[in-house]
Amino acid sequence: MDPIAEKTLSFFISNSPPWNIIRIGAPLGILWSYLCLRFAGYLKLGKGWRTGYTRKVFHFLIFTSVVIIQFLWGTPAVCLFGGMCSLVIFFAIWKGKGNILYEAMAREKDEPHRTHYILAPYVATLIGGLAGNILFGDMAVVGYLVTGVGDAIGEPVGVRFGKHAYSVPSLASVQSVRSWEGSLAVFAMSVAAIAAAIAILPDLNFTGSSFVLIPLLGLAAAGVEAVSPHGWDNATMQIIPSFLAWLAL
Repeated sequence: MDPIAEKTLSFFISNSPPWNIIRIGAPLGILWSYLCLRFAGYLKLGKGWRTGYTRKVFHFLIFTSVVIIQFLWGTPAVCLFGGMCSLVIFFAIWKGKGNILYEAMAREKDEPHRTHYILAPYVATLIGGLAGNILFGDMAVVGYLVTGVGDAIGEPVGVRFGKHAYSVPSLASVQSVRSWEGSLAVFAMSVAAIAAAIAILPDLNFTGSSFVLIPLLGLAAAGVEAVSPHGWDNATMQIIPSFLAWLAL
């Protein structure tokens, strides 16, 4: 068997959640995911927040939850939570335009591909999370935090303060731009996220070289976010920082 295929199969076998975790974790995972998305929708429809803010509120809450779940209960619980969150996202898509859950994630500027740009980040998140865990083990936490904190900050900062825009690739017929201000925020928060990962992971420690490596990894994360195709940075921002941390730390 191909080594990657064998490693992937082994990952799914060893991280299938047992029944006692499913029985408790499944309803809690659905409830928490629903509440997070409902809260984001309330901020948009009830408080008038822009979708660029509300989708990142949901993004931040889910990725932060994943880090906490991984730390407390391990990868099987993360896999279960990911499945339950998927059900909530699919339910929101099924409800469609005008529904509070759908509107929390669907950007008006992505018309006529609003659903595509819900699904693309979802698939990207799934790919990034699985690849990070299968290939880099505990270093996947670096990707969780960089994506959940660093990437989550970029769009709101760009929406609020972005004055110097640049175009990024898009796999659909929607023009996409980012800003240097947003990318600077991604860099700053990625540095903080990587430092947090070192503090959390038992096999990592701060050393003299950390003061050089952490900013370099943060800069790499900001560069990855800057060039990633629109909607797919949830994959690249998990995989590449996890890989670089696995190499350097």
